[in-house]
Amino acid sequence: MAANENPHEVPKDREFRMAELADEAGITVRTLRFYRERKLIPAPRREGRIAWYNEHHLARLRTIAALLDRGHTLGGIAELLSAFESGRDVGELLGLEQTFVSPWSDETPVRLTPEALADHFRDDVTAENLAASLDIGYIAVDGDEFVHISRRLLDASTALVAKGVPLADVLEAGRAVRTHADAIAGIFTTLIRTYLLTDPPNPTAQAPLTPHDTDRITHTIEELRPVSEAVVDAELAMAMDRRIRAELEAWVGGDGGREGAP
Repeated sequence: MAANENPHEVPKDREFRMAELADEAGITVRTLRFYRERKLIPAPRREGRIAWYNEHHLARLRTIAALLDRGHTLGGIAELLSAFESGRDVGELLGLEQTFVSPWSDETPVRLTPEALADHFRDDVTAENLAASLDIGYIAVDGDEFVHISRRLLDASTALVAKGVPLADVLEAGRAVRTHADAIAGIFTTLIRTYLLTDPPNPTAQAPLTPHDTDRITHTIEELRPVSEAVVDAELAMAMDRRIRAELEAWVGGDGGREGAP
């Protein structure tokens, strides 16, 4: 076998009969029929009385096997797959529509198989948490895989769950942070639009954009990115100092600070 050859790789246009698919997936035909009856795999393509399966069905079967190995039940897997199939596609998540301004964020998306996602969060990979992640916009579906919108957010979520914070609470906190971040972004964009993107400054200006305007807006936004990020970083750091100090003072002044307290 060549060094770069993947033993699980299947030609994109290859199709299988039921027995062939079962053999490729390492399961019995009876098990395959059971999965199909439980709607764990999509319906095959019919050609007369012959059912044809493709690489999508094979990938789904390998995902089911991997999740079973990780302790998930068939019922739980069915719920996960249902949430998976109802998710937004990756184009919607990443906002691939063209804009005349380069993206402000430089977050790196992460591609994950369902079993890789299960490795990150173990027992917390539930249909409810998956649906919440899809709803918030942390992940989207691309074929048989997920795409997480941000390597940094994925790493942060993984670290919090590893420390014992339930994923459901991490996601709820993420939803709240998203709301506040949107409000902060609104403050900055209002200032930028009102005082820096009109020439001369005019809060009520509604003139159509010229090529010169477009170039000026792009340059201005690029210049202000580090400024706004510095303000948010400084304010968050000072807010954390205030909150932590208040928490410690409350703890020291309460039962936690009294010697011999239960």
